[in-house]
This record gives sequence, C-alpha cells and structure tokens, in this order.
Amino acid sequence: MVEPREAPAVPEAHESLDHQRSAMHHHHSHAADSRHGCGHHLLTVEDLSVAFRMYDETAAEAARTEKAGEAEEAPGRRPSAWRRYLGAPQREVEVIHQLNLSVHEGEIVAVVGASGSGKTLLADAVLGLFEPNALVRGRIWFDGEPMDAAALAAERGRGIALMPQSVASLDPLMRVGRQVEGAPRGRRAARRADARRRAERRRELFARYGLDEGVARLFPHELSGGMARRVLLCCALMGNPKLIVADEPTPGLDLDLAVRALADLRAFADGGGGVMLITHDIELALTVADRVAVFRDGTVVEETAVASFADPALLAHPFSRQLWHALPEHDFAVTDTAVERGVPC
Repeated sequence: MVEPREAPAVPEAHESLDHQRSAMHHHHSHAADSRHGCGHHLLTVEDLSVAFRMYDETAAEAARTEKAGEAEEAPGRRPSAWRRYLGAPQREVEVIHQLNLSVHEGEIVAVVGASGSGKTLLADAVLGLFEPNALVRGRIWFDGEPMDAAALAAERGRGIALMPQSVASLDPLMRVGRQVEGAPRGRRAARRADARRRAERRRELFARYGLDEGVARLFPHELSGGMARRVLLCCALMGNPKLIVADEPTPGLDLDLAVRALADLRAFADGGGGVMLITHDIELALTVADRVAVFRDGTVVEETAVASFADPALLAHPFSRQLWHALPEHDFAVTDTAVERGVPC
C-alpha cells in the first residue's frame, strides 16, 4: 500500500526558481523549461519500493516431496504435509528500490533502461495497479495531493491515463468506436446524455489524430499498426487526463510511425499535460523528451535534462555514460575509463 502522507510544504519562491541555476532539488532534476503549475509537481514519486511476498522455493519443494510420500503410504487420507506446504516460509523479493521520480506540467520524462528491469512495475504503481502479493512502500503525490492505492485507482482513466505497450489491449470482439467511448454512466436521460457526450469527444479525438469516422466501425484486427496506436492514444485521452503513462508505445512500428506516435505525446505535453514515457529506445526518446530518468536494477540511478546527453561529461552515473556510448551515432565506442573499471559499454 502506498503510504498517504501530508504533501510537502512548497517554498514560496518555488515558481520563481531559475532551473538553469538550480538544476537539482526535491530529489530530482529539472530541464530549462520545467514549470510547476500551482506551485507543485504534476507527479512526485519518493522512496518507492515494490516487493512481492513469495513462498520459499526450497521449503515448498521439500513439502511437496513429503506430501507425495505420505499420499503413497496412506492413500485416501489428506496428508498433513498440505498444511506444511501452505505454511511454508515466505520471503520478500524486492524489484523496485527507493525510487524517486517527478513529472512537471508540459513535459515528457523518458524512463529508459533495459527490458525486464521493472519499468512496467513503476507504471503499475503510479496507476494504482497492485498484485495481491505486492508490498508497496513509499509516497506518491499527484497534482499536489498525497495519494494512496485507492486514490490512485480513482484517478486511473481520469486524471492519470495509460497508453499500453500492446495493441492486444484492445478488445478484438468490440468495434473501435465503442471501445474508445467506453460505457455511458447514469440512468435513462442522464445515460443518453453521457453517451452523446462521449460520442462527441470520440469524434473530436479522431479528427485531431487523423482517424476517419469510418474507423469507429472497424474491429481492431482491421487497423494498421499506426491506426491502432492512435486509437490507444484516443482511449487514453477520452477522460481529459493530466498525466499519460505511455508504456513502450512504439514497439513493432516502423520509424515514421514511431516518430508520429511520439509526436502525438509531445503535442499533449505542449498543451499542458505531462507524460511519463517508459521505453528502452533511448535514441528515439531523446528526440522528444525534456528529461531522462535512467532506470537500472529497479531504481532510477540518474534523472537529468535531455541536454546532458550531448556530452558524457555532463552525465553523473557510469551507467548513463554507458548508454551514451551505446548510441549508434557514437559508434558504440568504449572509453579508456570504462575499460579500466571493467564496465561494459
């Protein structure tokens, strides 16, 4: 459970901070154009840790072996080893550790790192999506308000929207227009009015992102890759969110479509929203993001402005410098310092 706490006091001079001179404060970095609407960050994550309670594999295997032996000795009688199996020692496996992150209004923060490093778990935590055996610790503020798991779940699909990584998130048996609009709320006249409002909002979004009205009558398998991505973006925007969590929005797209998808997120941010862009494609992320949070081994090891990636000397963490050297335009070069330290580039 995310711990609810009082929102941190915001200094009176926060709005007037010169971020060029005060690049770091409140546990995170700023880009030159970072701004604080109403004197606070749009999203603040502090000391977030996510662990999972699991059975100890060794103890569980011993109980299974004992259970099988008892079943052979006394067939038909429920073996007492079942109780020992269910009561086997448990352990916590921590996947995200003491993570700090922020998103300001009007900016895209790219969370970059290797696949399988836990970035999607970060997205789940921000959206209030927790597995039953998850242990979540830390503090999250959204739009200046301290949040717990219930508050985050209430904001999901409203103030905070998800743009998932897979078009498989679309229901293959439902027409696209109905999926984007969602189910109307209320009863009788109120329900009909809400349905009209949703249809109008969907038409507005389709027009904005170049989707013909006929697309609304298609099923997901009839969409091209680029169309499906834009439909997912329309789904995310239906509730007029302030923050979009985009979880790997470009896999499977050719370069032109990937650039267009990120341009849509850039337009949303330029309109005053915030985007947390989770990706392993740092090269593409650098073309659209304002700041980069470098994710490794379950935590953010460095959060910095995109401008810092112009020169590895501006990057504070060795892993960030490894990412810089791994970019194609740098020819996957290996520095002498990295070799001396035994750090792979």
